Amino acid sequence: MGEKKCPHCGKWSDWNQNYTDTCTHCGKPLGGTDLEYQEKRAAQEKANEEQWVFYIKESDSTLVKRLKTAGNFFYTIYIAIITFIAWLIAALPG
Repeated sequence: MGEKKCPHCGKWSDWNQNYTDTCTHCGKPLGGTDLEYQEKRAAQEKANEEQWVFYIKESDSTLVKRLKTAGNFFYTIYIAIITFIAWLIAALPG
């Protein structure tokens, strides 16, 4: 456990290396801009995941869920083959 200066009140507070830890004096999070960045990044990752063509939603029917699962499987196989071919091309010269 260490200490970190609160970006809001400027006083030192106990810190467990977690962005969501709160200041013992003012009660606000000690993460400051790092916490904001982490929350923005998580929101962007979720938005990107939901835009994926094979994203399985709770509202999808059983048939659609199975088709999307198959699509994810074949996409993974496709990427694996492409990666192997790229590795083979890179390994041949040398």
